[in-house]
Amino acid sequence: MAGRFLPRPTRTTVRGGHVPVPAARAPHPPAGLARRWTPDAPTDLGLTLGPLRRGAGDPTFRTTPDGSVWRATRTPVGPGTLRVSLRPSEGVAEAEAWGPGAEWLLDRLPQLLGAEDDPGAFTPRHRLLAATHRRRPGLRLTRTGLVMESLIPSILEQKVTTDEAYRAWRLLVRKYGEPAPGPGDRLHVMPDARTWSLIPSWEWHRAGVDNKRAATILRAVKVARRMEEAASMESRQAQERLELIPGIGPWTSAETVQRSNGSPDAVSVGDYHLPSIVGYALAGDRTADDAVMLALLEPYAGQRHRAARLILLSGHIPPRRAPRMTPGNIGAL
Repeated sequence: MAGRFLPRPTRTTVRGGHVPVPAARAPHPPAGLARRWTPDAPTDLGLTLGPLRRGAGDPTFRTTPDGSVWRATRTPVGPGTLRVSLRPSEGVAEAEAWGPGAEWLLDRLPQLLGAEDDPGAFTPRHRLLAATHRRRPGLRLTRTGLVMESLIPSILEQKVTTDEAYRAWRLLVRKYGEPAPGPGDRLHVMPDARTWSLIPSWEWHRAGVDNKRAATILRAVKVARRMEEAASMESRQAQERLELIPGIGPWTSAETVQRSNGSPDAVSVGDYHLPSIVGYALAGDRTADDAVMLALLEPYAGQRHRAARLILLSGHIPPRRAPRMTPGNIGAL
């Protein structure tokens, strides 16, 4: 069922179904725009939108006990907050959005929930993947249509522990971002390109970001508009666009287009753990490197990212023998 923007029932409707936002002095949270949309296949909200979350303390993303997902982002027309929930019994997604970017976010709700993804294009060729694919029918690959919101945290994650990267993202967004519009309590919208470019060197240092990663982010935000254009490109072309920036390599570009473009094929080559996980799951080889991983995923050409996601969701990972990656091992991918 095609979705529409619906006004909240307690507000006056204006042309186009938009609802005026009350002035700041209003005693109640501002009303947002609303939309209902019916996915054409089972959709698991957590599995689909989970990759957009950068740790439990991500200031741009949170979940609530009722199962709703809230996210704050910077759209091409300004900041916006989106709340999405699913009614499994009806198969309907309900969304509400606030801020200048509200209409933009609701326009793209279907893509966000995987409407452009085609799970049917995936043919399992291993028993493990077949079983996981069957158990996770609600896995859809999200497409945000936004590049910088995934590119910057992916750069922060280059060759450091996830805890270090999540901490840096959390500190920088809270300090230099802005409170999210609407009732998204404690949510923040990430800084715009100009604000990122003005962060002083000592603040990057305080956040635990080395000069190499900070410089890569600064180079990227200088051409943020060109980077955002990659969201409308074919996956490989989009990666090539991102990799024109020194310091952005195949791992970072893949991690970005998996989210911004909904790429089912972009493989995170250069990942610290992924090759051994894929090698162990598909061939019992816990020492696999990138070359072995790519060879094992070759039968899934066009769907290699989905195959890797299903392997991770299977929980079939090699027993840990080597020490965990230690903080301070930094660089660029």
